[in-house]
Amino acid sequence: MIIWINGAFGSGKSQTAFELHRRIPNSFVYDPEKTGFFIRNNIPKDFSNNDFQDYPMWREFNFSMLKYIAQEYEGTIIVPMTIVNPQYFKETVVKLRNDGIEVKHFVLSSSKETLLRRLRSRGEGKNSWAAKQIDRCIEGLSNEIFKQHINTENLSIQGVVEKIASLCNIELLPDNRTKFRKTYDRIIIQLKQIR
Repeated sequence: MIIWINGAFGSGKSQTAFELHRRIPNSFVYDPEKTGFFIRNNIPKDFSNNDFQDYPMWREFNFSMLKYIAQEYEGTIIVPMTIVNPQYFKETVVKLRNDGIEVKHFVLSSSKETLLRRLRSRGEGKNSWAAKQIDRCIEGLSNEIFKQHINTENLSIQGVVEKIASLCNIELLPDNRTKFRKTYDRIIIQLKQIR
């Protein structure tokens, strides 16, 4: 099974993905963004795109890689990735489903104000690239193709994880970490997301 966690920047995708990974035995976090960085770093600047999802090879590679992993791996694959273009969604998620891969897709949604506050908490101001994408993301994710929204406005990461696990019929491992350890783990994940 693939659990695809979608949402605007600041919605909690990475925190949710790594918390799911921590609590789902035999799980793996696959990051399609790394493919985008590889493409961007290996294409002449003369014809590089601002958004690596616009490269057909990004969509082709991630589809192929996820299909391969899903067919070979016995566990749960967790994919934290914002994708708001319906055509790109069809070329990845829908195409995987059409090839017989079970993909559970969830959109983590919040108000623009909450998203901006969360971005600020990780050091990104209102003029950051992520903040400038919020309106585009909210509008794009309102398309009916992006079903199964989870409103995270008043949910903790723990609450989001439990809701996703329940909707996927997955039993989570207990979380016996101390409050300090939980905070430490979240900070480490935030730091790893700084590009």
